[in-house]
Amino acid sequence: MAPLIGVTGPDSRLPWAWWATRLAIRLAGGRALRLTPSTFRPHKRDKLQGLIIGGGDDIDAALYGEDTGKAPADPKRDAFEIELIKHALDTQLPLLGICRGAQLINVVLGGSLHSDIRPLRRRTSNRRTPLPRKTAIGCGQGRLHDIIRQPRWRINSLHHQAVDRLGEGMAVAARDLDGFVQAIEHQGEHYMLGVQWHPEYLSYLGHQRAIFRTLVGLARVARPERLYD
Repeated sequence: MAPLIGVTGPDSRLPWAWWATRLAIRLAGGRALRLTPSTFRPHKRDKLQGLIIGGGDDIDAALYGEDTGKAPADPKRDAFEIELIKHALDTQLPLLGICRGAQLINVVLGGSLHSDIRPLRRRTSNRRTPLPRKTAIGCGQGRLHDIIRQPRWRINSLHHQAVDRLGEGMAVAARDLDGFVQAIEHQGEHYMLGVQWHPEYLSYLGHQRAIFRTLVGLARVARPERLYD
C-alpha cells in the first residue's frame, strides 16, 4: 500500500495548498492525510510514515524570543504543529517543512527567524507569487543537492519571514540572491528538509516533484507511527 503522509494546514481558508500538496504526493506514489488543529482527532490512531508541515500564517514571534510580529498569527496551529514536529523527532518520521513549516522546524530546534525580511532585501523584491520568478542557489552538497541536482533553480515566493539563526543540527542547503536562507536540512540520520518556497505549486517542474518523490520513497521504508497512542 502507498505510504500515508500527514499534511498539516490551517482550519480556515480555502485549502489550495492542501489540494496542490495532495496531488504532488499522489504523483510521487503516496497517500496524503490532511491534519488541522480541529480535524485531526478522528485520525489520532492513523499510522503515518511521513509528515509535511505546510505553509500559512506567520509563526508567533514570541516562540523565538522576539517581540510579537505585526502579521496575523495562529497560536492554536503553532501549538498543534509543534507537537507534531516533536512527534516526528521522537519517532524519526521523514519530515518536510514548506515555507512556514521550514521556519517552525527551525524554531522547534532552537533557532530563530527574521520576522520581516522585506526592508532587508537589496537585489530582489519580495513580491508574492506562486510562479517561479526567483532564484535559489544551492550549497553544492547535502540531501537537497542530491535531490535537485542543479547549482541554481527557479522558485516561487509567498513569505516575508525567513530563517535567521539555525536550529540544532540544521545546515543551510540553499540561499537566494539576497543571501536569505531558502532551504535547511538536518545533518544527522533523521531526514528533515525545510524549503522556504512552495514546491506543491511547482509540480510541473521535475526537480520540484523530486522533493515529494524523495519524501515518499523514504516513507515507504519508515515504520508506521500513530499520531497519538
